[in-house]
Amino acid sequence: MLQKVLSLSMEYDMLPRGGRVLCAVSGGADSMCLLHLLGELAKPGGFTIAAAHFHHHLRGAESDRDAAFVAQWCAARDILFVMGEGDVNAQAQSRGLGVEETARQLRYDFLRQSAEALDCTRIATAHNADDNLETLLLHLVRGAGLHGLSGIPPRRDGIVRPLLACSRAEVLSYLAEHGIPHVEDSSNSDEAYARNRLRHQVVPVLRDLNPRLSEGVAATMALLRADNDYLNAQAALVCANARWAEDDLVIEARLIAELPPAIAPRAVRRLLEMLGDGNTNCSSAHLNAVVELARGSDPSAVVFLPGGKLAQRVYRELLLTRSSDPLPPFLPAPLVLDGETLLEGTPWRVRCRSLPCPDESERLPGAVYLDRDKVDGVLLLRPRQTGDEIALPRRGGTKTLKKLFIDEKVPRREREHIPVLADRAGVAAVAGFGADQRRLAQTGGRAYELLFWKKE
Repeated sequence: MLQKVLSLSMEYDMLPRGGRVLCAVSGGADSMCLLHLLGELAKPGGFTIAAAHFHHHLRGAESDRDAAFVAQWCAARDILFVMGEGDVNAQAQSRGLGVEETARQLRYDFLRQSAEALDCTRIATAHNADDNLETLLLHLVRGAGLHGLSGIPPRRDGIVRPLLACSRAEVLSYLAEHGIPHVEDSSNSDEAYARNRLRHQVVPVLRDLNPRLSEGVAATMALLRADNDYLNAQAALVCANARWAEDDLVIEARLIAELPPAIAPRAVRRLLEMLGDGNTNCSSAHLNAVVELARGSDPSAVVFLPGGKLAQRVYRELLLTRSSDPLPPFLPAPLVLDGETLLEGTPWRVRCRSLPCPDESERLPGAVYLDRDKVDGVLLLRPRQTGDEIALPRRGGTKTLKKLFIDEKVPRREREHIPVLADRAGVAAVAGFGADQRRLAQTGGRAYELLFWKKE
C-alpha cells in the first residue's frame, strides 16, 4: 500500500519537498489512514503536514464526537490542527442546493481558506479506489460525458488524493496493522443515500463477476481521463483569447461558435471557471445553451446560469459576468488589541495579540506582524474607502485598493466585505493581502500579531 501511495504521489507531484500539506481529516478510516501515512512520509519526503476538520453540525453529538476525536489525536502528536464549522442545513436552504452538495462546498471552501492561512501548497483528501468506483457508477446511472466518467482526478487545483490507488480493504488492513483508531459515520449505513445503496447492493454483485473490479475500472478511467484532458486542453487554447473587462470576461462569439461539439461546451465551462470560484454547478444543458448563444444571431440575448452568473451576447462578443448585486458594506469596528474581533454581517474575524516580533522561522503561518510604534491612533476595521492605498511587500510600490482588487480579480460583489485595517495615517493592512510594508515590525520589536480568517 505504501508503494502505491508513493508511486501515485510521485507521478502527480503530490507531496512537494519543502512544502506543507493540509490533510482533510473527518476521523473516519480513510482520513485517519491518510493522516498517519503522511506523518510517516513527511520527514523522509522533506515536507510538513497540518490537519483540518470541518464540523458540519449534521449528526448532533456524533459530529461533536468526531471533531473532539480528531482534535485530541492531533494534539497528542503535535500536529498543527485547524477546525471550521458551518450550518449546512441553513446554507442548503439559502443556496437552493441539496445537503450533500452544500456540505461539500462548505468543506472545500474551508479547506482552501485554511490552506492559504497556513501556507499549505497542497490539500490532501482521503478518496480511495472504491470511492472512485462508486463515483463512476453514480455518474453512469445519472448520465455523464467523459468528464464524469473519468472519475475522481488524482490531482486538481492543488487538491491531491494519495490513496486513490488503494482499496478500502487495504485501508482497513493498514489501520489494524498500525493500531490506528477511527470513528464511524452512522450515515454511511443509511441506504437513503444513492452512494450507500450502490456500495452495499450493487458493487458486491459486480465484484462477484470480476474480483478485480476496482483495478479494471481504474484502468478504464485512466484512459478516459487522458482523452478528457486532451479535449480540455484544446478548449483552454481557445479560452486564452478571452480578455478581462474589470470583473467581466469577454471573448469573440465566433471563437466558441466555430468549435466542434466535443470542445465547445468545454470551452464554456473553462470560461466560467476563469470567471469565478472554479465550481460552475452547470449542467450540460447550461453549457450548451451558452454555445447556442454564441452561435445565434440575437445581438443581445442572455442566458442565466447557476451561482449568480450569466452569459450575454453583446453584438459579436460573448460576455460572462456575475448577475448578483454587490454585498453592502459592513459596519466599522475598533480592533480588539488582545483578543478576537468579529465583523458583523461578514464571515471575517480578526485575532490580535501583543508580543515581541518573532523571527521569520517562528512566525505563525498567514499572520501579519504590525509595528506597534508605527500605529497612529485607534486601529479600525472597516470597508475600503475612496483613495485607500497600500504598499505591499514585493508588489512594486503603492497601489490603490480599487486597482489591487481588480488586478487580483476579487469579485466585485465581495469587495466591500474585505476588512481594511486603518488608523489616522491610512491603511495598515488588508485581509487576505497583508500589511503595508512601511508598517511591518522588525524581529524583536514591539508588534501586533494579526490573523485574518473567515468562518462560514
